[in-house]
Amino acid sequence: MEEFIMIMPRPGLDPELGELLADLPLASRLDPDRLAQLRQLSVTPVEPYLKGRAIERREVAVNAPDGAKIPLSIFTAAESRSVSCVYWIHGGGMIMGDRFSNIDIPLEWLEELGTVVVTVDYRLAPEATRVTPVEDCYQGLRWIVEHADDLGIDPGRIIVAGASAGGGLAAGLTLLARDRGAPFVAGQVLICPMLDHRNITVSSHQYAGDPGVWTREMNEFGWRSLLGAPAGQDVPVYCSPALAEDLSGLPTTYIDVGSAEVFRDEDVAYATGIWAAGGQAELHVWAGGCHGFDALHPRARISATARRTRTDWLARILNPVPGRGFEHSAGAVR
Repeated sequence: MEEFIMIMPRPGLDPELGELLADLPLASRLDPDRLAQLRQLSVTPVEPYLKGRAIERREVAVNAPDGAKIPLSIFTAAESRSVSCVYWIHGGGMIMGDRFSNIDIPLEWLEELGTVVVTVDYRLAPEATRVTPVEDCYQGLRWIVEHADDLGIDPGRIIVAGASAGGGLAAGLTLLARDRGAPFVAGQVLICPMLDHRNITVSSHQYAGDPGVWTREMNEFGWRSLLGAPAGQDVPVYCSPALAEDLSGLPTTYIDVGSAEVFRDEDVAYATGIWAAGGQAELHVWAGGCHGFDALHPRARISATARRTRTDWLARILNPVPGRGFEHSAGAVR
């Protein structure tokens, strides 16, 4: 018997995005077989992004407490004298992708702002579950701070950034660093972050039933892969940051999301929670944007505007007006 799903009224796609997405083979659900196929397709060769650019790359591996090796890639501009660093955490629903997924986003920041970029290959669900991915990211952040002199960066000028699942892991990592008292995080960039395993918001229900870039059903599969089914009552806030009752003491935060996607409402709620706790957050809800729109179609007008706005914010944080010091939240912990 087929499951009946009532399609709710919902914001439509930006017309330009709608035309571009019409050429994509979209689906509504995921299963283990489909995941295996997508994992093969989601491997990202980094070399095309480096061709013709004066960017130096090196590879290291960090030891996790259980002995696993966590790969990190470090990118620097050949002539850069920047002392800032962006720690990039890739997306993929917690279940796919690698450290080069959407690497064009932080590489734009490297070229425009001169920042060092470090990206991490955290372990994926369902092979790795619960806090393992965010703990992997934490070990990478510790490595950056411990090797700040070698990287030529100021450990007080590290920005944590990520998209989709990577945005959720960035938020969880920042909470984890706050609660452990280190390392210091100067700011966080959360791009359409995956923050709430409960999947209960209006926007989650709006984008169910039909094929899409990331649907309610796909979201359920991703969270179930990470947390098991049922997830239970003891889900750590570092896995599902929307559960955090205390959002005080977080660094200045940038959040953006599309109006036409599953994560819209949980992302708006997270920004609201930061403001309620006295923190600083800049929130953009892009009208007609689907999940990951600016990564899928970076040349669309809405995408170019979103990317430019995000880069301008990062420039203000990393390169403040002379004499006014480096901008960060007064509550951020060292």
